[in-house]
Amino acid sequence: MQNILTVTTLNNQIKSLLESHYLSVHVQGEVSRVTYHSSGHLYFTLKDAGASISCVMFKGNNQKLKFRVEEGMQVILFGGLSVYTPRGSYQINCITMQPSGEGALALAYQQLKKKLQEKGYFDETHKKPLPSMPKHIVLVTSKTGAALQDMLRVAKKRWNLLKITLIDTLVQGESAAQNIAKHIMIADTLGADAIVVGRGGGSMEDLWAFNEEIVADAIYQANTPIISAVGHEIDTLISDYCADLRAPTPSAAMEMLLPDQVELQLTLDSYESAYHDSFSRIYAKKQQALTHQYHILKQHSFERKLHFYTQEINTLKSRFQSTFGYLLQEKEQQRIQNQALLTQKLQQLLSQKAASLRLLEENFSNNDPHKKDKKGIAQVVKEGKKVALDSVEVDDTIELQSAKVTLLAKIVEKRTTG
Repeated sequence: MQNILTVTTLNNQIKSLLESHYLSVHVQGEVSRVTYHSSGHLYFTLKDAGASISCVMFKGNNQKLKFRVEEGMQVILFGGLSVYTPRGSYQINCITMQPSGEGALALAYQQLKKKLQEKGYFDETHKKPLPSMPKHIVLVTSKTGAALQDMLRVAKKRWNLLKITLIDTLVQGESAAQNIAKHIMIADTLGADAIVVGRGGGSMEDLWAFNEEIVADAIYQANTPIISAVGHEIDTLISDYCADLRAPTPSAAMEMLLPDQVELQLTLDSYESAYHDSFSRIYAKKQQALTHQYHILKQHSFERKLHFYTQEINTLKSRFQSTFGYLLQEKEQQRIQNQALLTQKLQQLLSQKAASLRLLEENFSNNDPHKKDKKGIAQVVKEGKKVALDSVEVDDTIELQSAKVTLLAKIVEKRTTG
């Protein structure tokens, strides 16, 4: 009789066969339908021109990837087949993955570089100027590395007036990036003039901590100017792009940051010499100008001007006295003439007035009331004033006055002739 299998049995047999036979495989293809799940798992489909297969990379393996899986990416993955019995479906359980044609680190580097560039981390407008003569710098590096000794040697040679604070830092390994970022943030709180983040040379894997996004964030967000001095001159890392200045080596960072005291002394000597030369020229020029001004001042001195003005005043005084004397003489002659003319005019006026007075006296004498007292003539006075006779009314009290007699009368009747 033919052996009849249940669906479950068949799927279990297929699962056992496939998972044991395809325990580890390397598969190349194009990534599509990429899904980063909130659980941390990565789901995607791997395909080529003729077929496709579902893939999963669980959280633990996904966190170890140096690059981000993106749609259309060509990859080579390593893993094993797994069968989901209830649905009879199978997929590749991916353990590791690398880009096809280039290394995972190179791809991760390019991806992060593009991302940070789009965020503006590399813009020159965000670069902070370095101090010309720093008094305090912080070194974020390993205390056991040769890079530290190189930097200290250069600093001692170039600039002794410097405080150096070392923050011992992991610069290689899985937790190095977090440690570097943490120590950059600490260094940023110390009030230093500059921070040097660096280490010596090594492979890309050795230097990878300086290509991590967490380090780039710490450098970009720091308020203190930062120099990235990692590896050798041929090594260009993400930290180099984010920093305010990139140094090809740690020792070169100190040469770029610190002034050379020997050069500074030579510069100061040249400045001193130039100062003396310039001062001597200026002094000679000012002395010449002062001598010239002295001669001009002497020609226009106060004493000389005073003598000139004294002579001019004396001349004017003599001229004034002569003119004034002439005017006085002229006015005196005019006064004598005017006085004689005035005397003559006054005598004439007095003669005229005397004649008028005699005439008035004669008229007054001729018209004296005492001499003109005639019968029947009297003047009428009412309330102390002379009035016309026709203005007197009945019952008025009046006075009739002559030169010798005054009569008080009351009018009892008024007659008018006409």
